[in-house]
Amino acid sequence: MLLHTPADYRTALRRLDALAAAGVEGNPALEAEFRQLIVALDAYEGQLGLLPIPTLPTSLAEMIELKRQQMRLKQKELAELLEVPAGRLSQILSGKRRVTLDLAKRLYERLNIPSDFILKNA
Repeated sequence: MLLHTPADYRTALRRLDALAAAGVEGNPALEAEFRQLIVALDAYEGQLGLLPIPTLPTSLAEMIELKRQQMRLKQKELAELLEVPAGRLSQILSGKRRVTLDLAKRLYERLNIPSDFILKNA
């Protein structure tokens, strides 16, 4: 797939957003289309000198970190929001500790992380 015009680029971005919102995991055809769109967008942006589109998080720690950055919180502030000790949050983000059911619920409620993503990656 090649993008030649700004209109192609905008169309591809809209399709990428739609696929991301719908969730492509578990559907090989949609996953393939998603990857093709990312490659095409990256190539087009490379021609323009733009930064590549960041990839979606693949682990719960990456998703928590993304949400922390989007909310512009320090790690300590995020720990307070989630009602966990800062050290425990650090261990979770580094993969040394697993997420408890209580914390999973707070991640869903307070950070708006989709429950299916939490379950698949916890």
